[in-house]
Amino acid sequence: MRASVWLCSTQRPTVGMAGIPPGFIFIAGRLPRLVRLLAFAYASSRVWELVFGKPAPNWLRVSAYLLPIPLALTCSVLYTGLRDKREAERRGAVLAPRVKSRWPGGFDILLEVARSTRKGHIVFDQYCQDYGPIVNVRIMFKDRVFTTEPEHIKAILATQFNSFEKGKPPTGVKVSLFLTTISGPVLWDQLSGLLGTGVFNSDGEIWKFHRSITRPFFSKDRISHFDIFEKHAEDTINQAKVRLQDGYPVDFQDMVGRFTLDSATEFLFGKNVGSLSAGLIYPKNSLPGQNEELTNHPSNVFSRAFSEAQAQVMRRSSFGTIWHLAEFWNDRIEKDMEICHGFIDPILKDALEMKRSIKESEQSTGQALTEEKGFSEDTLLGHLVNCTEGKAFRNSALESVLNLTIVRDEIVNILMAARDTTASTLTFLIYMLSQHPGVLKRLHAEVLSTVGSSRGPTYDDVREMKYMRAVINETLRLYNPVPFNGRTSTEAVVWPGVNGGPPIYIPRNTRTPFSIFLMHRRKDLWGPDADIFDPDRFIDERSKYLTSNPFIFLPFNAGPRICLGQQFAYNQMSFFLVRLLQTFSSIVLAEDIQTRPSECDKGVGRNALEKVIIKHHFTLYVDGGLWVRMGEAGDADDV
Repeated sequence: MRASVWLCSTQRPTVGMAGIPPGFIFIAGRLPRLVRLLAFAYASSRVWELVFGKPAPNWLRVSAYLLPIPLALTCSVLYTGLRDKREAERRGAVLAPRVKSRWPGGFDILLEVARSTRKGHIVFDQYCQDYGPIVNVRIMFKDRVFTTEPEHIKAILATQFNSFEKGKPPTGVKVSLFLTTISGPVLWDQLSGLLGTGVFNSDGEIWKFHRSITRPFFSKDRISHFDIFEKHAEDTINQAKVRLQDGYPVDFQDMVGRFTLDSATEFLFGKNVGSLSAGLIYPKNSLPGQNEELTNHPSNVFSRAFSEAQAQVMRRSSFGTIWHLAEFWNDRIEKDMEICHGFIDPILKDALEMKRSIKESEQSTGQALTEEKGFSEDTLLGHLVNCTEGKAFRNSALESVLNLTIVRDEIVNILMAARDTTASTLTFLIYMLSQHPGVLKRLHAEVLSTVGSSRGPTYDDVREMKYMRAVINETLRLYNPVPFNGRTSTEAVVWPGVNGGPPIYIPRNTRTPFSIFLMHRRKDLWGPDADIFDPDRFIDERSKYLTSNPFIFLPFNAGPRICLGQQFAYNQMSFFLVRLLQTFSSIVLAEDIQTRPSECDKGVGRNALEKVIIKHHFTLYVDGGLWVRMGEAGDADDV
């Protein structure tokens, strides 16, 4: 593998060059093919003049310049369709059913997906209802085979793992006039501005490298110590008590986001960013809610920028390969990520400087600096810095990886997983407890019977609380924090048929998005009550659905890319819930503050039951926050 793949400079890799508008890069990559077509038209007109001794008629010359583009596009689309159909028949398979489009190239579908993405809606749900669990959503002449079928997702994540890729840096640009791909998957092209070459946006040797250096830090010994959780949970809950006593509701989504951000940064960096020190937010219609000082606190600025960058990535995904045209003059992620990097970089630079200082001191004195080295090895950041030394790699291409960019990419990836997904799950769990007081009462009783009203939970306590695990799992089922994921096929494959139907042929270089969120809500997989929040389904006889097919429940992914931090997440969520329910025994929505869906937006099924507006970027969230009032244990009637 070439050293350039490892980003040895401090510049983030992009499809184009820094400072050049994305639209220019997109057009420049397609100019050579266009020039060849125009050159062919010009040469043809010259040949006509030489053969016939006079210029070609104007209508013919105009046609020669204009028609090759749509003709070549039409021929390319028709050839690809016939080739794929023939290959499918040869393998005894069929192509996935395609969503009907009114406009050429699925342009109307593009607009529909873009509008839905902007609103945070899940448009693919309707396609699956109309066409089944696998459907080809063709946008701008490019196929996207979308699936919610467990066997297909199993193939992507496990049994055909090597036939699909998440993304790797492009080695160059494949010139194409027809809005096809850049060398390297489309997904990488869309995500690189946010995730760089971190573990969630890489494949092959790069992915193996990130995975290998991260895995040891999520060992049982490291994730079973709850000291970090204790400190930040106590601060969070105390602030909530004060705010509620002052008569204001609490935005639980904001509150738990601060808890997970401070816990995650302390776990990652060895010191937290102090987002709780900014205080909890007030309702916007209150007098304190107008305080701009709170809004402009550095941690709040970082959180907004990080969320907006994720939202912009989702908007890019709706445009496929032509997202550059939607951001023609400016890369809309770049500004937000500059804010995020400005927040993170000083911490990373301190760690890199400490490592250099330790190494220089050891070389000059000949003695190991035990205390400083222990500090650097007790954090994921220190672990990453240590692992990126030349001695950690197997080939020379990896020896130059020690730089700010590569460590930053990995930290951003892990931070997103540690902060956003956990905060999302806890937010929707509390939302469900506010709607199901019977579940809250039972969970509260289990906490008191297992841990008591004041003692902090241990690792063994968390393992013993079966109902709490069931409540967390049911939340992960119904409100999976990462609603969409995807890969790109690296070779032609065949997937099992659906409901006894013929196998499905997936051509090479086909995008294959999938939704765990929608799969978790399928009634044919989870029973007729799949829309209902009921933690007992993970305990009673209904668990047979999961036992017979484990791939219908994948909140933490599966296969070689299964989430390394799943037990860390379970521990963090369980610990926080124990501390919360030791303090509060009732939770209700603050209906005078809470943003609620309009009647026309409610939809059907589970959507018709929602009391909040649910949207998503990378992760699921409640639009406008989750405003709740909580009654302290012993005075729940005061809520």
